[in-house]
Amino acid sequence: MKKTLLASVAAVAMLAVGAAQADTLKKIKDSGSVTMGVRESSGALSYTLGDGKFTGYHVEICEKVLSDVRKQLGLSSMSVKYQPVTSQNRIPLVQNGTVDIECGSTTNNATRQKDVSFAVTTFVEEVRIAVKANSGITKIGDLNGRSVATTTGTTSVQTLRRNERATGVDFKEVFGKDHADSFLLLESGRADVFVMDGSLLAGLIAKSKNPADYKIVGEVLSVEPIAIMIRKDDPAFKTAVDNSIKAMIKSGDIGKLYDKWLMQPIPPANAKVGLPMSDNLKAALANPNDNPAEAYVKK
Repeated sequence: MKKTLLASVAAVAMLAVGAAQADTLKKIKDSGSVTMGVRESSGALSYTLGDGKFTGYHVEICEKVLSDVRKQLGLSSMSVKYQPVTSQNRIPLVQNGTVDIECGSTTNNATRQKDVSFAVTTFVEEVRIAVKANSGITKIGDLNGRSVATTTGTTSVQTLRRNERATGVDFKEVFGKDHADSFLLLESGRADVFVMDGSLLAGLIAKSKNPADYKIVGEVLSVEPIAIMIRKDDPAFKTAVDNSIKAMIKSGDIGKLYDKWLMQPIPPANAKVGLPMSDNLKAALANPNDNPAEAYVKK
């Protein structure tokens, strides 16, 4: 009986913690602070400049969102902590309250929507293949017997395996702990290709020692909406985040930020990603929504 009672008390306590974490606006107002999840090497979307400084397309969008949240809460000041996250820990850190808003390169899909929520789409990614320019690899069929790098905790290799053109293609997977590590596998010859979001590949190539040594090839493996991630079952905070983004879309600020980060030279090397806005992203911005990746699959 005692064990049953203790278990019940523990369960109630966990529910209480979950409920407290789900009221993010109250948490921010009471503490006067907020924690933003950022990536160290997610291309132009979110990356580090070193010395604890982070920047990028999604980082700047989130900074504007949090400025709007501060005004909504009537706070004269608000401390923003930048918490590096990885593909493996980003969802747990949002769930457990360590991170309040994750501003990296996370795909919004139906499976993840069971655990977290997503703001309206701010980027639409196309998964592609990066290779060394002299590799001779131009398509999925050329991957037979090759080593394919991807980042632990991402969906890219599963996407490749599901592609009908990959039927009967036998390749070996090698994993990098983050995107920079995965690119290093390609750079050092430990992998023949790196499968990942096209913008991340373009950004990593642009920042490499010799960008001309690499190219992005082959078929588009999948189309995936990328969005800012927040805790599940927190409608007030989601509304605040969505409204801020929708205002940026309406004012044209999102388009300006896209041009700044994806079409112009960016720090620290002043390299240019050079990735024009896709038709899929144009459509998502014209009709703001939080549809998962499954909604983008052609029937």
